[in-house]
Amino acid sequence: MTDQVISNPIVLQRADPHVLRHDGQYYFTGSYPAYDRVVLRRAERLEDLQAAEEVTIWTRHESGPQSHLIWAPEIHRVDDAWYVYYAAAPDDQGRADAPSANETFNHRVFVLECTAEDPLTGEWVDRGQVDTGWESFALDATSFVHEGQQYLVWAQEDLEVYGHSNLYIARMANPWTLATPAVELTRPEFDWETKGFWVNEGPSVLIRDGQVFLTYSGAATGIDYAMGLLTADAGADLLDPTSWTKSADPVFVSDPSVGQYGPGHNSFTQTDDGETVLVYHARTYTEIVGDPLWDPNRHARAQVLPFDADGDPVWGTPVPDARPVPDSTEVLAPDGGSMAFLTR
Repeated sequence: MTDQVISNPIVLQRADPHVLRHDGQYYFTGSYPAYDRVVLRRAERLEDLQAAEEVTIWTRHESGPQSHLIWAPEIHRVDDAWYVYYAAAPDDQGRADAPSANETFNHRVFVLECTAEDPLTGEWVDRGQVDTGWESFALDATSFVHEGQQYLVWAQEDLEVYGHSNLYIARMANPWTLATPAVELTRPEFDWETKGFWVNEGPSVLIRDGQVFLTYSGAATGIDYAMGLLTADAGADLLDPTSWTKSADPVFVSDPSVGQYGPGHNSFTQTDDGETVLVYHARTYTEIVGDPLWDPNRHARAQVLPFDADGDPVWGTPVPDARPVPDSTEVLAPDGGSMAFLTR
């Protein structure tokens, strides 16, 4: 095991970070603070992503279901093509009848495809909405391939279940079409998952040493935001909810001792020598001015994730910053008009 230390943050002001390592390069995407586009950047080292050129590969539509609040893109490589899963809404308004007196937005899951060798310069084709089986708030789709089959995991609201979003899984016929009905894996039930918002969201999958680890995030996106864990045997039927064991306690939480708050919406990548890296976002302060949605200072971070003798992750705690970060609590205008947040 290496004692590699990654200089954090790896990218400023990019929440919901997703990193894919492919052919010796790290590809990074995350929520752009104005929520109006999908961006990519690439570097040979995680530490170099902050200085890497950021390329806009897709911009929101002027109207319609892909015109507002572009959230949480992820880039994946499937069958020699690139795919970006993201959430978008037709407006920036929530439902007044949403649970817990908190509004639920109107997002759905969409897919972009690029068959060019270079996703930063190649053409991206809009493959449209993923039909998840019913029309309700849906977001945070992630994908993984296991034993030759592609799966999708995402968060969605069930109007008959109290709460904002549960996690679902399905096998895919192709990267934009489900082959099986959605199966619920988890819904908010523990105290830590229901602080402010009743959500299970932001799933990510790591397959290692015969186990499937499915992380997710719960609670409102401030100091209470934290990561939970589902675990399954890699040989089990992943579409069977009984194959999964849910941890009652969060595995990754705020750490005031290092000034890191609300860690979550993670992804996984690898070091040069194959060690697992945990990627996530967090803030450096607890008092947010205005609507937290428009606070840009959730920064992307990364740290090597060790494992114990049984092959289980040793989650630890968020690492302290090694680079300067903004200390402003400036709030972005909902139309993205205020662009004073840092991009370098």
